[in-house]
Amino acid sequence: MKKKIRNALVSVSDKDNLKNILKTLKKYKINIISSGGTYKSIKKLGYNCTEISRYTGFKEMLDGRVKTLHPKIHAGILHDRQNKSHKFEMSQQKFPSIDLIIVNFYPFQKVVTNNKISKDIIENIDIGGPTLVRAAAKNFKNVTIITNKNDYENLIKELIKNKGRTSLEFREIMSSKAFGLTAYYDAMISNWFNNKLKIQFPERKTIFGRRLKKLRYGENPHQESSIYVSDYNDTNLGFEQLNGKDLSYNNYNDMFASLEVLRSFKKKAGTVIIKHANPCGVSENREPIISFKNAYASDPLSAFGGVVACNFKIKKNIAFEISKKFIEVILAKGFDKESLKIFKKKKNLRVIDISNFVYGNNSSIKNFNNSFLIQDRDTAILDKKKLKCVTKLKPNKKELAEIEFAFNICKHAKSNSIVLCNNFSTIGIGAGQPSRLDSCKIAIQKAKQFQPELIKNSVAASDAFFPFADGVEALIKAGVKVIIQPGGSVRDREVIDAADKAKVKMIFTGIRHFNH
Repeated sequence: MKKKIRNALVSVSDKDNLKNILKTLKKYKINIISSGGTYKSIKKLGYNCTEISRYTGFKEMLDGRVKTLHPKIHAGILHDRQNKSHKFEMSQQKFPSIDLIIVNFYPFQKVVTNNKISKDIIENIDIGGPTLVRAAAKNFKNVTIITNKNDYENLIKELIKNKGRTSLEFREIMSSKAFGLTAYYDAMISNWFNNKLKIQFPERKTIFGRRLKKLRYGENPHQESSIYVSDYNDTNLGFEQLNGKDLSYNNYNDMFASLEVLRSFKKKAGTVIIKHANPCGVSENREPIISFKNAYASDPLSAFGGVVACNFKIKKNIAFEISKKFIEVILAKGFDKESLKIFKKKKNLRVIDISNFVYGNNSSIKNFNNSFLIQDRDTAILDKKKLKCVTKLKPNKKELAEIEFAFNICKHAKSNSIVLCNNFSTIGIGAGQPSRLDSCKIAIQKAKQFQPELIKNSVAASDAFFPFADGVEALIKAGVKVIIQPGGSVRDREVIDAADKAKVKMIFTGIRHFNH
C-alpha cells in the first residue's frame, strides 16, 4: 500500500545532507514543517518552511524543551487514516495529516564522551525527538519515519520511484530502524545513570550496541556474524588496521583475549601470543625483541597462525623477526616506517595499531537462549602482603616476582589452567581441561617438547586449588621448584606435605582465577 506524502516534519540536530532531501520534497510539492535551528537552516538553503510554533499556534517554551509536544503534531502523525472516527475527529479539529517525519536526536552520546558536567548531559537528553519517532514508527502503515541521514538517499529513491509516495515495505523497514534507535538511545541514557550512581547490577539491564561491520562468518563458515561497538563513541573500537585482510570473528576473539593479558602488564615490554583465545606464549623483558622471542619459544607449534600482541612500538628488528613466522594478526602500540614496510610485504597479515586503545567497560557478559550472565572482569591483582607461604622453604624476592607473573598469566588461560614459567616467560601452558592433572601433564609436555632445559627450577601457577597431590607430584617430578595456587582444598595438607618432602616452595594466594 503506497502512501502519498503531503506534509513532512523535519527536525534534526545533525543538519548535514539536508539539501538533496529538501530538493526532492519540493519536487513532489511536499509541505515542510520545522522548528528552531532546523527551520533556520531550511530557510537559509532557500526552501519554504512553516515554523512549528506558527503551525500549532503555540510558541515553544521552557528553553525549547516543549515545541513538538502538541496535539496538532501528534494527532497528525498518529491517526489511523482508515478509521472513520479518527478521520472525523481530525476534520473537527482541522488537523492535517503529517505523512513524513525526518528526525535525529540531541547528540547525547557525543556530549557524554566530551563533557563530564551532569547538567549539560541531562540537557542533551532528547524528549521531543524520540516521542515523534515512536509515534511515526508505530503508525508505519500511514507514516514514513527517517532517523538516519544515511537513509536520505533511500528515501529520495523511494519517492522518485513511486512519484512522491512510499511503499508499506519501505515504511516498515524504516519503522524497525526507528525503534532500534530509540531503544539504543534510551539504553545509553539508562547506562549513564547507572554508571553515575554506581549501580552495577540494575533491576533491568539493557545492552546497547551499534554494528561496526558484518563479518564474513562466525567461528565457522556456516555461522553468520557481526561485530558491534557498545560505547558512547560507537564509530570504532579504538584501534586501527594498517594492513591485511578483513578481521574475522575468530581474529577479534583472539585479539580481545590478547588485550586482556596486555592490560595486566606493568612496566616491562610484554608480548602475548594467543591461539583459540588461549595464551600459548607470554613474556616480559626489558628488551622487546627478547620478549617476543621468549614468548614464541614457549610453544612455536601453537603460535603458528596465531595472534601476537605487544605493549610496545614495533621497530625494524622486531618486525624482521616476526615476519619469519606465520602470524595472522599483529597488534602493537605503533609501528615505525621500516617495520610497516616489512609487514606490508605480506598482504594478508593484519597489522593493528592499538596506540589509542582505551580499556573501558569492566563487565563480562555471556548469553544463552533467553538469558545472560554478567560479572565483573577478573582484574584482581596479587597482593604480596597477603601471600601465605605454607611450606618450610620460603621463596626469595626474585621468585616472588616470578610467581606474580605466572599467577597473572594463569588467570587468562582457560580453566583448568596450569602455567609453567622461567625468567618471566611461559615455557608450558596446560589449559581448558576438565582435570587439573591433565592440565599439569600438558604444561609439562609442552615445556619438555620445546624448552626442556628451562623446566628445572621453574615456577608453576594453578588457577584453582589442587584437589589431590597427584598434580603437584607431577610438577615436582618435572623439575618445578616453586608452586603458587589459591589453596582451600580439603586435601591441602597432603599437597603441602608432598611439596615439603621434595623441598619445593609453595604459596597460597586465597584467590581463585577460573576462566571458563
